[in-house]
Amino acid sequence: MREKTSFIFDLDGTLTDSVYQNVAAWKEALDAEDIPLAMWRIHRKIGMSGGLMLKNLSRETGLELSDAQAKRLSERHAKAYERLQDQIIALPGANELLATLTREKLKWCIATSGETATAQINLNALGLDASEITLVTRDDVKQGKPDPALFIAGADKMGVPIEECLVIGDAIWDMLAARRAKALGIGLLSGGYDRGELERAGALRVYADPLDLLAHLDEVASFE
Repeated sequence: MREKTSFIFDLDGTLTDSVYQNVAAWKEALDAEDIPLAMWRIHRKIGMSGGLMLKNLSRETGLELSDAQAKRLSERHAKAYERLQDQIIALPGANELLATLTREKLKWCIATSGETATAQINLNALGLDASEITLVTRDDVKQGKPDPALFIAGADKMGVPIEECLVIGDAIWDMLAARRAKALGIGLLSGGYDRGELERAGALRVYADPLDLLAHLDEVASFE
């Protein structure tokens, strides 16, 4: 019998409408440290781990960030993001998609570049309890995306080979990490990247949001 497909979901921008709150939180943190950076440049880094994102932003601005400053930026971002949590909601079809996978006995997990506290804000928007799902956060691995460690850890937690998983994500960093993990990447437009960018990064298929993926689930999933 053919193995059923397993799913690994990114969180921000994939299951929750939270990308732009994330951008705003980083902008507030950077402004507080007198680091001028346009919001569109910040958006292009969302999906990376916070540490790697700061390294990339440092390279773009030409500024050397001390460890103390990087720590302050991360803390300021976390506080700003927490203040914006009431704006964060589940994307259309997110809960229905996860419920369908559960009903069909298809394994799924969430693997996010965010730390556990940030992930909890998004899980609250989805009405999910971290103790009742399979969850991997940046706290669980040494490297964030585009390193494949998060997705490999998710597959390991589900007890399935990574090669039998679909990685669902909204950013090119998700697709690049999926490719490096030897998993198939499915892109969603709900994080602000366009179809071409996601496909060039390795997406096998691209859908608008979780609701669109749910409507075409038979195109990507094996139920037998």
